[in-house]
Amino acid sequence: QVQLVESGGGLVQAGGSLRLSCAASGRFNTYAMAWFRRAPGKERELVAAVSRNGGSTYYIDSVKGRFTISKDNTKNTVDLQMNSLKPEDTAVYYCAAKTTGAIASGVYRRQQDYYDWGRGTQVAVSS
Repeated sequence: QVQLVESGGGLVQAGGSLRLSCAASGRFNTYAMAWFRRAPGKERELVAAVSRNGGSTYYIDSVKGRFTISKDNTKNTVDLQMNSLKPEDTAVYYCAAKTTGAIASGVYRRQQDYYDWGRGTQVAVSS
């Protein structure tokens, strides 16, 4: 089983930045990765996803141009750089991994595609 540990959450003012990091165990270069979030009172949603080789990415519309996901197969980490943060970005952020031997550039968007999850890190953005 893959172990995922998130870090980097915290409290920031609107317009500020945070960088989340997820450290993974195992054969990291076989994992497609993603960041999800659950805001208070809402369902968990995909924020961004990256392919096994790190070359393909996907973002939901509300974070495009503000967030950047990056996968480092030498460090076994996937980061989420979050800029221009808004109060509506307040949520618990989760790292997720999907072991895949499929196309290295494939990006997965559904929660059910991911088998392994971290415990989450809290991000709070004040107005």
